[in-house]
Amino acid sequence: MARRTSGQTAFLGMVLAVGMTAIGTGSDGMSAEPAVRRISLAEYRDKMEAAWIGQMVGVGWGGPTEFRYVGRIIPENEMPAWKPEMVNQFHQDDLYVEMTFLRSLEEYGWDVSIRQAGIDFANSRYPLWHANRAGRDNLRSGIAPPDSGHPHFNKHADDIDYQIEADFSGIIAPGMPNTVIALGNKFGRLMNYGDGVYGGQFVGGMYAEAFFECDPLKIVEAGLRCIPAESQYAECIRDVIAWWKENPDNWEATWQKIEEKYNRNPEYRRASCMKGLANIDAKINGAYIVMGLLYGKGDLDRTIVIATRCGQDSDCNPSNAGGVLFTTVGLKRLPERFTAELDRQSVFSHTAYNFDRLSDVCVKLAREAVLRAGGRVEKDERGGEVWVIPVEEPRPGALEQCWNPGPIAESRFTEEERQKIPFPPGER
Repeated sequence: MARRTSGQTAFLGMVLAVGMTAIGTGSDGMSAEPAVRRISLAEYRDKMEAAWIGQMVGVGWGGPTEFRYVGRIIPENEMPAWKPEMVNQFHQDDLYVEMTFLRSLEEYGWDVSIRQAGIDFANSRYPLWHANRAGRDNLRSGIAPPDSGHPHFNKHADDIDYQIEADFSGIIAPGMPNTVIALGNKFGRLMNYGDGVYGGQFVGGMYAEAFFECDPLKIVEAGLRCIPAESQYAECIRDVIAWWKENPDNWEATWQKIEEKYNRNPEYRRASCMKGLANIDAKINGAYIVMGLLYGKGDLDRTIVIATRCGQDSDCNPSNAGGVLFTTVGLKRLPERFTAELDRQSVFSHTAYNFDRLSDVCVKLAREAVLRAGGRVEKDERGGEVWVIPVEEPRPGALEQCWNPGPIAESRFTEEERQKIPFPPGER
């Protein structure tokens, strides 16, 4: 990464000053308002829509490579070429599963119980795999959350599933990492545990920061603060950062170190549901998200290409990386090749949302999140809506490990709740 000039540093300082009001002391010697961040409704919508487009671009671009390259880098000449019509990804589980969670929040509000979230997920009719599939089968069998994601009942609990579905949590919680963490503890535990939950909280934390920060390293570090520092997931992300600093212009060298430690070393695959070189664990795929963000250096194409070429779950990882980076850019500044063919009217599979309705629901939920976090809504000089969001220190939960899990919660659906789930395990 190039060294900043003094002028660039001064400019960045001005940008941060506009977005954040620091703690200060008033003329009466009393403490001024705690630090806040401000974002206009127009800017929020612009960045939020870019976040969804980034996911769609990433999963569409990387889709043809998914799990075709395990334990090896995708050769440059085998990377698919981008075509503008590839943005329209309405049949991807990377998108429609998280919209199930949005729907629960829309219908029941922010205080929706984890049990109701479980009922809604149990009643989904789309195909699922790994932790999602096991979690939904558990729910349909009467095992209520959080036990539906506990390793005692779910042998896929360390997998990538909530990580690929957690984008929504940061998209509707701009600058609110503790809201992201709470959403992970509600929706992530339907199917995951330990690193499987942390992966989603990490991704959500990056999105929440991306509304206010454009430096990829700072965004990654913000996500890292949302998960327990002692976890293997956090260790993995710290390793990637350190190896990137050692080899800032050689991502393949860092990839090899990730491969040796997090794919070929059994100490870091103790809860892996896959054998051999194929690896759907959250942490190694999270490493590839970070690879795209750090080595992409803010370039949209390069970020997605590197996250894809790392292999393994190579449509999900560029979807997360693309979504985070596109958030920093905003819709109005995206290159036309990513937006020209966007279909705003077709409905995402298994959902009630087309792109415009999805955008409206995110605005509604994000505004509510601001108020719930102690923020407020103001008007600017033109009468436009501005959200004032208190700056908060993330409060990650206690450490959990899938290979040494804590006790189960003995959570079971009541007979009345089971009557609300008409589908048997294994049925779509």
